[in-house]
Amino acid sequence: MSIYAIILLIILGVILLWVEFLVVPGITIAGIGGVLLIGTSIYLTYEHHGVSAGNYVLLGSVLFMFLSVYFSLKSKTWKRTMLDFKLEGRVNTFEPDIVKQGDTGKSATRLAPIGKVEVKGVYYDAKSSDNIIDANTDITVVKVLSDKLIVKPTN
Repeated sequence: MSIYAIILLIILGVILLWVEFLVVPGITIAGIGGVLLIGTSIYLTYEHHGVSAGNYVLLGSVLFMFLSVYFSLKSKTWKRTMLDFKLEGRVNTFEPDIVKQGDTGKSATRLAPIGKVEVKGVYYDAKSSDNIIDANTDITVVKVLSDKLIVKPTN
């Protein structure tokens, strides 16, 4: 077997290992195939070209694998393909002047003890301060927390 075919097998094995590391993580056919191709090329070098050539190919293929993975992970090439999105919004945060203690509204769902209420035409998550509150019951806001309202039935 020629040395060019052996080098081609090593390059194909490293490409399959790249696919394993970067695209399809886990133990898949790509990783097993990459290891088998590299191992076969090293074995064939020892078999057809002798011990010294086999040692050079073994050292070269291991060095090539580590350097290629190192530079592919280090390079900024992958930053273009990565998801780089930051969520900066908040759910159910209250502006200080929109809902205040003492505001009234209706329960949109049953609060047992958590549910939805409608205050000033806007729906909010709410928690009952006392018992279960049925749907379509008039409620009063007792306390405004950062993510929900504490309510009680209006008497």
